[in-house]
Amino acid sequence: MTATPPMPATPGPPATPPTTAIDLNADLGEGFGRWRLTDDEQLLSVVTSANVACGFHAGDAATMRRVCELAAERGVTIGAQVSYQDLAGFGRRAMDVPPAELAAEVAYQIGALEVFARAAGARVAYVKPHGALYNRVVHDEEQAEAVIEGVLLADTALTVLGLPGSRLLDLARGAGLAAVPEAFADRSYTDEGTLVPRGRAGAEVTDPEIVVERSVRLARVGQVTSHAGASIEVRARSLCLHGDTPGAVELAIRVRRGLEESGVRVEAFA
Repeated sequence: MTATPPMPATPGPPATPPTTAIDLNADLGEGFGRWRLTDDEQLLSVVTSANVACGFHAGDAATMRRVCELAAERGVTIGAQVSYQDLAGFGRRAMDVPPAELAAEVAYQIGALEVFARAAGARVAYVKPHGALYNRVVHDEEQAEAVIEGVLLADTALTVLGLPGSRLLDLARGAGLAAVPEAFADRSYTDEGTLVPRGRAGAEVTDPEIVVERSVRLARVGQVTSHAGASIEVRARSLCLHGDTPGAVELAIRVRRGLEESGVRVEAFA
């Protein structure tokens, strides 16, 4: 008897591409006294993680308390954005701080924010350096070690947020801390994967359509086009938008909408 050939399989619906998840963070609480730089209330309706200034480059006690309360109300994860002690320069001036002093200052900033986070019914979940300190600890072993020492002094359960491939993240992992790499939607990259220094032409990306396109590509593909036109790999779990740029709220809304419409799930990493 001749065997009956099997019936061909009925074509099913096309496979759904895997869902990608990314955190959306912004620098918040960057004011002092009556001066306000960031629209904290509006941005906290869009982002999933808040990098809160801890008083060294911006922010004061009342601002820190207010932002923590708003973040807790909206379920936004709170992070301490630590900096060199540089209010006048907004933390963007290069400074040489002895390691022991820097470690103490990092722990001090985290501790100050933790008081307000806990009072709001939340906690500080992660630490991210700001400005000159952020760029310094990409390559500077000594300063990166000091930041990690300060984090450990404050809380050994904290996560460290920083640039992929940085000494900071390598040392964080070595110390047993969770290390999360982040990318920047509105900053230009060098071919080496570092940020183009502020002050250089093209360091900031201001066209909203380009920022959205870069955000989606970073989240889904893990790549970005450098300032020189090269395609470079930037694998990140969090995406940063600067809260002090003009139109930051509208840009954040457009970025989140673009991510979600492309199938990217926007959620906190911590």
